[in-house]
Amino acid sequence: MALSTLSSSSSSSTLSLNTSLFNKPLNPKPSSFSLLRPRRRTPLLAAANNPISGIVFSDTPYPQSETLYDDKPREECGVVGIYGDPEASRLSYLALHALQHRGQEGAGIVAVHNNVLQSITGVGLVSDVFNETKLDQLPGSLAIGHVRYSTAGQSMLKNVQPFVAGYRFGSVGVAHNGNLVNYSTLRAELEESGSIFNTTSDTEVVLHLIATSKQRPFILRIVDACEKIEGAYSIVFVTEDKLVAVRDPHGFRPLVMGRRANGAVVFASETCALDLIEATYEREVYPGEVIVVDKEGVQSLCLMAHPQPKQCIFEHIYFALPNSVVYGRSVYESRRQFGEILATESPVECDVVIAVPDSGVVAALGYAAKAGVPFQQGLIRSHYVGRTFIEPSQKIRDFGVKLKLSPVRAVLEGKRVVVVDDSIVRGTTSSKIVRLLKEAGAKEVHMRIASPPIIGSCYYGVDTPSSEELISNRMNVEEIRKFIGSDSLAFLPFDSLTRLLGNESPNFCYACFSGNYPIEPKELKVKRVGDFVDDGLNGSLESIDGGWVQANRNIKEVKVGGT
Repeated sequence: MALSTLSSSSSSSTLSLNTSLFNKPLNPKPSSFSLLRPRRRTPLLAAANNPISGIVFSDTPYPQSETLYDDKPREECGVVGIYGDPEASRLSYLALHALQHRGQEGAGIVAVHNNVLQSITGVGLVSDVFNETKLDQLPGSLAIGHVRYSTAGQSMLKNVQPFVAGYRFGSVGVAHNGNLVNYSTLRAELEESGSIFNTTSDTEVVLHLIATSKQRPFILRIVDACEKIEGAYSIVFVTEDKLVAVRDPHGFRPLVMGRRANGAVVFASETCALDLIEATYEREVYPGEVIVVDKEGVQSLCLMAHPQPKQCIFEHIYFALPNSVVYGRSVYESRRQFGEILATESPVECDVVIAVPDSGVVAALGYAAKAGVPFQQGLIRSHYVGRTFIEPSQKIRDFGVKLKLSPVRAVLEGKRVVVVDDSIVRGTTSSKIVRLLKEAGAKEVHMRIASPPIIGSCYYGVDTPSSEELISNRMNVEEIRKFIGSDSLAFLPFDSLTRLLGNESPNFCYACFSGNYPIEPKELKVKRVGDFVDDGLNGSLESIDGGWVQANRNIKEVKVGGT
């Protein structure tokens, strides 16, 4: 179903934007910004000018198998954009590989060649979707790419980004990281005016808003669309001759800018993507900024007057790779310091410190160094387990955790063990890990969590359960300790976290820890991150189970400390 049926007009209207900024070269720091800084499916591929309409379906059903639920918050996706390199699509492919941790269920690249937007998208890992032959079909010096993670429902090709749409004045491709809190309202308004939707993605709403905007030129259509959406968005757009990067006024999700030796400009969700393709990190895309790259160079303009930044603290706790620099801070150093704080404020007599791999490793190293206790690999993670696996008919206790994590008896037997993890969400995985360690001979198991207790759902691009499912919203620390079966339990104190961040502390979003939301949802229910309509499913969005998170009106007071 193409979006070319959407109406658009060239008539103009007043927009609160200083367009004179558009013609000025990008300063190193514009004055308008103030920053304190499944088992996988066989890949399904579509190559077309408009992949929203060019859908390919597989006749192969999903295997009947047990789903391995990863009891962690989940990031929705990662994005990349490259302008000015003759191998833009191949570099995008490599950058997406570096961002694979941000989404494993679908990948896509849109490249521009001879003023035509060519797209290849598929379900699976980046290496599943792309090969030499596919990349040869994406020539050109301008490209964007996307890796995605879906929530409820299956990961479908039609939901895999980047999306491409044709409208009256040309074509546009878009890749989006984030979540819109006014998605339902915007979609209803667009449908009322005749728009037809083919997915449940926030990104399609953005495309419709651009196509129906009355602003000219194209960049003002983007600005007009972004002034209507609320929530978290770091987006890269591509047209026949432009690459555009946009970050929401709060800067919830990261987006960085770099440059290769040949002058090519690169945007990516994390600096680790820049490192792999030998691009030098220049700076972040500032909250509320629009950056346009074309043959005239690089221009920057302010999307709108923006409030204080509210950058997601979970990038430093869990999402980003340790070798990335996010919001101007080293992720590795942040996690190491989290571990040191836990060792200082929640010490315990122990013989060995281990981590829940991989996200707990750096915090565990910090804890061990500060406590003067050896760090060892007490849990070995299997990197070859997909999201589903067929279990034998004779049930195996804690099957999912045992597939992923194997205890090392030589490290654990007879020892008092401190195990460091990044977070506790529902508590079910933590209880299984504690049981696994004790079954391997650990004398004592002391759980240390390198984040404060999570008491609220996220509406800004992180897939978290409803507040009712969050164990820290239902139990105090001692009750959680009893539930997971550890000998002691301590979280990173919220005050210690903000003290560590110092003057930058007000620039972070702590809604999942405090229940204080920078943008309060105006709707009773907020669409969960990702897409949740299965192939062939028809009906109202409200009828789909598992796709919505209730907007929280009453959040319990933050609980910190240990026992």
